[in-house]
Amino acid sequence: MAGLSHRQTEILNIARAFGRVMVEDLAKRFEVSAQTIRKDLNDLCDQRSLTRIHGGAIIASGVENLAYEARRFVAAEEKKAIGAAAAARIPNGCSLFINIGTTTEEVASALTSHEDLLVITNNLNVAMLLYRHPRIEVVVAGGTVRRADGAVVGSTATQLIGQFKVDYAIIGASAIDEEGALLDFDYREVQVAQAIIANARNVMLVSDSTKLRRSAPVRIAHMSQIQTFVTDSPLPAGLANICHSRGIEVVVAMDKPQVDLDDNAADAAPATLRSAQGA
Repeated sequence: MAGLSHRQTEILNIARAFGRVMVEDLAKRFEVSAQTIRKDLNDLCDQRSLTRIHGGAIIASGVENLAYEARRFVAAEEKKAIGAAAAARIPNGCSLFINIGTTTEEVASALTSHEDLLVITNNLNVAMLLYRHPRIEVVVAGGTVRRADGAVVGSTATQLIGQFKVDYAIIGASAIDEEGALLDFDYREVQVAQAIIANARNVMLVSDSTKLRRSAPVRIAHMSQIQTFVTDSPLPAGLANICHSRGIEVVVAMDKPQVDLDDNAADAAPATLRSAQGA
């Protein structure tokens, strides 16, 4: 990209490979000060190549998602905590949908000690995590397998999902905007997600706070269509107000400061908020 220094080009390549970069790691790698790295990141953000997060930056998004393996590195600890908190809210002896996503996979990983579950999924990674467990029955939606991430997408998958009415749906999103829209990149995946939402009695959104700083072009649904939102830090005021007004339970899986998307935002209304540690 024109106008970038050699170091900035290298930083961008690292971010593309791993999904995110951290100031301290880059400072050690390039043997420069943290202040110098912050300036590099700010320059890359000004060019809309990166988006700042606490302590570093992630690849900016717009019309194309990060590679699936790279997404595993983004907020990995947060996703694991979200997965554990979400799984703790799923009782034994129930049926559930789990859709595609690295965070929904963490939920599946945390469900392996559950008993008498029926799991319907369009996520081959989830199926591989769960099918070996004798007390968990797995149904995989049929259709075209997307090579990038093992998602089963298309009309055949949507039709199979429509044959079920389950207790819980575990869904993810690539981005969440300030008005509460849940967004993604692939309209075929969105069609499956919409069918999952329509055929579940309770919908649980699992998403880390980096999704609040991203954008994506295709609308999945609105926050008002979910019952529980499991995330890693307190919500910014706008989303907290939406959740409060819609009666959405917000479960914070980690002890982290509130996400600051708007320096002028007023204090959030007291959304139905519970710490996962106390849930």
